[in-house]
Amino acid sequence: MSGVTNQSAGEARLQVAGLSSGYGPVTVVRDVSFSIAPGEILVILGKNGMGKSTLLKTIMGFIRAKSGSVRLDGSEIANRAPHLNAREALAYTPQEYAIFQDLTVEENLRLGVTEDRLLGARMGEVEAAFPVIAKRFKQRAGTLSGGEQKMLLLSRSLVSRPKIMLIDEISEGLQPSMVNRMAQVLRSTSAEKGVAILLVEQNLPFALSVADRYAILKIGEIVEQGDVAHADTAATLERHLRI
Repeated sequence: MSGVTNQSAGEARLQVAGLSSGYGPVTVVRDVSFSIAPGEILVILGKNGMGKSTLLKTIMGFIRAKSGSVRLDGSEIANRAPHLNAREALAYTPQEYAIFQDLTVEENLRLGVTEDRLLGARMGEVEAAFPVIAKRFKQRAGTLSGGEQKMLLLSRSLVSRPKIMLIDEISEGLQPSMVNRMAQVLRSTSAEKGVAILLVEQNLPFALSVADRYAILKIGEIVEQGDVAHADTAATLERHLRI
């Protein structure tokens, strides 16, 4: 059974209601409902193959919704083209290394802004979050390490000044120090800028260190959700995820 949060529609920056999607005749995400308020981080947890990435791609518009609603600040965006959602300050950081290998770091970052002049004005934010990326401005993106490419992906989202960030497995394959840096950046982005973050993660310690709330996805349905700080959270996650 899909859960719903206790936030009203007026408080929600992102509100998903009864969302179902999939590939051709196959339904992968089933009747999913949740909401996220400004400045809040919600983590979607679940084992591989449960529909977590499909959910993010449906919200962003890469996969067509079969039914249900996706609202951004009260406006319907379900089945709208991804580039139009990006213009409405929805930023998507995919699990794959979705950068242009032959372009420079600067050129990749330019894809996150609507006008070239904005990148220069916002580079301070990149430098504050990930100083190494600012230092590699003219370097070809394909020569960055795997961790640096993840930082570039997140930096590209940050310079777009999003209202909502959709982030898929950002900690995967990263060394602990870099995971900690990612956690700091997400927490400060949410708390200081009021950005709502929907995070898909397998790394439980990382996810629970940054998230305010969690939702567990099983075979495409939300079977449980709650506050990360609740006393029953560890037992709930163990029951569903067998940690």
